[in-house]
Amino acid sequence: MAAAAGDDAGMDAVQRRLMFEDECILVDEQDNVVGHESKYNCHLMEKIESENLLHRAFSVFLFNSKYELLLQQRSATKVTFPLVWTNTCCSHPLYRESELIQENYLGINAAQRKLLDELGIPAEDAPVDEFTPVGRMLYKAPSDGKWGEHELDSILIIVRDVKLQPNPDEVADVKYVNREQLKELIQKADAGEDGVKLSPWFRLIVDNFLMRWWDHVEKGTLSEVVDMETIHKLKE
Repeated sequence: MAAAAGDDAGMDAVQRRLMFEDECILVDEQDNVVGHESKYNCHLMEKIESENLLHRAFSVFLFNSKYELLLQQRSATKVTFPLVWTNTCCSHPLYRESELIQENYLGINAAQRKLLDELGIPAEDAPVDEFTPVGRMLYKAPSDGKWGEHELDSILIIVRDVKLQPNPDEVADVKYVNREQLKELIQKADAGEDGVKLSPWFRLIVDNFLMRWWDHVEKGTLSEVVDMETIHKLKE
């Protein structure tokens, strides 16, 4: 670890601690637990490619009572995908008892933890029984020459009005968007305008699922589109 730390002398202290202390859950392509590894190793493209490391993740999509979607811009100090815009919260269940229990492989406990860590949303504002797991996807995406993602991602939707207190170590900016505003953001990213970039997992979800889910969020019929059996293998 000392050698790795020396290689990454410019890494933000908070991000360094998370990279080396957090243990991600390694899974196979059917989402069976096969081990655990540091967040650092799970995000090294060299390790991802040579050892086919695949870890569990979750992506939260939080809508307010006006059915606007909360987006965050990742902080400049994030090791992977700094300053990209993405969905409300994206992270990993950790290799710990409370986040390994089989009935919660979806990562809801971890989602609650990270909503507090990243956005200052307390657990009582995001009760575990109000999350709807809607689907799972498997994808691989490089961030830069060194870092990347290879994740089996559970997608969680919650509709709540919440108070926000973003953590600057994690989040550079936040905003709620309606569908038209999201389309404008996507157009800017595609055109390279204003330096706007979107995370690869967010873009995959937008392109493949989001608008259909959004329809059902507004109608109150989200249960009709839940599919937690299929693991969608998507390419960036």
